[in-house]
Order: sequence, then C-alpha cells, then structure tokens
Amino acid sequence: MRTAAIIVAAGRGTRAGGGLPKQWRPLAGRRVADWTLAAFAAAGIGRIVVVLHPDDRAIPLPGGVIRVTGGATRDASVRAGLEALAAEAPDVVLIHDIARPCVTPALIARVLFALETAEAAAPGLPVSDALWQGRDARVAGTQDRAGLYRAQTPQGFRFGKILVAHRAHPGGAADDVEVARTAGLDVAIVAGDEANIKITTPGDFARAETFLRGQPAMQLPDIRLGNGYDVHRFKAGDHVVLCGVQVPHDRALEGHSDADVGMHAITDAIYGALAEGDIGRHFPPSDPQWKGAASEIFLAHAGDLARGRGFAIGNVDCTLVCERPKIGPHAAAMQAEIARILKIDAARVSVKATTSERLGFTGREEGIAALATAALIGQQGETHAG
Repeated sequence: MRTAAIIVAAGRGTRAGGGLPKQWRPLAGRRVADWTLAAFAAAGIGRIVVVLHPDDRAIPLPGGVIRVTGGATRDASVRAGLEALAAEAPDVVLIHDIARPCVTPALIARVLFALETAEAAAPGLPVSDALWQGRDARVAGTQDRAGLYRAQTPQGFRFGKILVAHRAHPGGAADDVEVARTAGLDVAIVAGDEANIKITTPGDFARAETFLRGQPAMQLPDIRLGNGYDVHRFKAGDHVVLCGVQVPHDRALEGHSDADVGMHAITDAIYGALAEGDIGRHFPPSDPQWKGAASEIFLAHAGDLARGRGFAIGNVDCTLVCERPKIGPHAAAMQAEIARILKIDAARVSVKATTSERLGFTGREEGIAALATAALIGQQGETHAG
C-alpha cells in the first residue's frame, strides 16, 4: 500500500501555556513537533503532510515534508491535508495530532497492519476507571464503562473513502473516526499505548518528557538488522526474474521456486532480523506445493510477519552480483516491486549491482548471487516473540 501521513499542527494550544503554540515548544531537547515527525519517518512513512496555522508557514521543518495551510477548525485542516494529497492519492492515509509526540513506530505499524483488511482503523485504550456523571460539582450518577475506549491517533483510513467522507461532512467532528462513521465506514480498534499522550495542559510536558527519556514507560526503539544471501545457477532459458522483474537474458536461473535470487536474499534478511530462520523453514523445498512458486509469496509472508510482531520495515538494501544481465536499467522497477510487496515507500528500498571482476562462479557467468540487509524498527516492551 502507498502510505501517507497528515500531521495536524494548525492549532494554537493555548491551554498548554508557555507563550508559543505547544507544538513548537521544547521537549526533552527537541521541539514537540520534531519528536512526532521523527516517529513517522522511522516508521517508513515517505509522504508526510504537515498542516500549519497561517502564522507558522515559514517555521523550520525537516526536509521533504509537505506544508499545507490549515483551516479554522480541526476537520477543515484535515480536509486541507487530504486535498493536498488527492492529485497523487496514496492507498491509505494516517491522520495524527502533532501534540502526541510519544507515538511509536510500533503503534503506527499496528494501525497500518489493520488497514490491510479494514477500511479504517484507530488506536484506543479501554476505560478502566469508574465513570461519574456530574452536575453542579456533585456526582449525579454513574456511567457503565463497558465497551468504552479512550481514542488516540494516528487514525488510519483508505484514502478515497476518508476524502469523500470529509468532503460530505458538515464540520464540527471531534476526530476523523467521527467523520468516518458519519459516512458509514467501519472502524477497527487496535491496541493503543498509554505513553501516547496528547499534550494539552502545562503538566503534560513533564509527563511526555518522562516517557521520552525512558523513565519508565517509554523504551528506546527496538532496531533489528538481518542479512540474507542467496545463489542460483544458470540454466537454459530466455529471461531471469530478479526482485520481481523479468529481465531478458540468454539464460534463466534454476531453482525450486521461480529462482528470484534477489527477492530470496531480501526475504531471508527480514526473517533473520526476526530470528525466524530462512525461507526453507517457512516454505520447505521438499513440499511440492512451492515448486515454481512466485517469490512474492515468500517476501509478502516475511513482511506480514514483521508487521504482525509490531515492527515497521525501516529499509531494505539488496546487491546483485553478476556480470550479466545489466541491472541498472531495471533497478527502479525492482525497487518499486519490492516496495509494493512490502507495503513501504520505494525510497526505503535499494537495489544495486556489482560484478566480481570476472572472478569466481559469478565472474564465469555460472550464476547470480545476491546479498541483502533489512532494518526493522519496533518498540522494546512489545511482545515480539512468535
């Protein structure tokens, strides 16, 4: 899925005090906004729209973000962000409040994972405290808390559906889930995060700093690296499949599946980062059902396994080792295909090639080798074990 994020930053945040709007105030050595944007970048979100107040249009922001001027209300600002993405629409969009700086890549990954099967998804925390109804500073009754959740962001949606919903909404919604439900969309609830607080009052800065400094609720990102290596020999044929792309050649690659040496190396790199062995563990070559199978099946499984464990795929890097065919003319198509299968931005996929200077089996053009590295970003304290 092509994914984008809209970070709503057009509010003034006067209840937080401090003179500056809360999103531009310092927090644990950075601005509130910097923490928020860094989390989405770490989660692999390549297109990020920041919706700004007109007075903040020149404020410094990380390179690559898209600046949009917001409206007088939150839903008007979100719609402005959606319209800015409409010309090159993503498949899904995440909408997040800039004043939630403790959001983690793992939480973002949970929302994206839910969107693979749902038209909308949002994090929530079950209400555990007793609830009262009050009147004139007195308890006037109680409220059953069964089935009640505290809403959080990012809230994720199929882009086309939430754009239509916002265009039709009269305004005044509390959040984008309300807009979606008004349009009849079904919204899945994913597990929220107690650390994902929204800075609203002066005391929230201290709470957020405690989380961000890791004392005790917020831990450092869990970064996993994995390596993959694969080799396939040549056989008679008229093309090879490399990183999902058919490349004309005077021979083919031999293997139990489609022999896509590049995709196999990337798949094994992801499995390695998860401590999940290799392709052979999950798709044994002794099983006839995998004979001639498209390697996309293996790579998609590895990507789903990573997301299901709460990891975002930070990046993958693949090097193909061969004298021929030439990889350069096809590298962009290979990057796009790997990105499609892994549901990440193509800017986080690298495919390159080198020769072995006519040395060894690749130098003698007996086959092709591939090496790959994958980085997964999660959150310590998550349940990553399978």
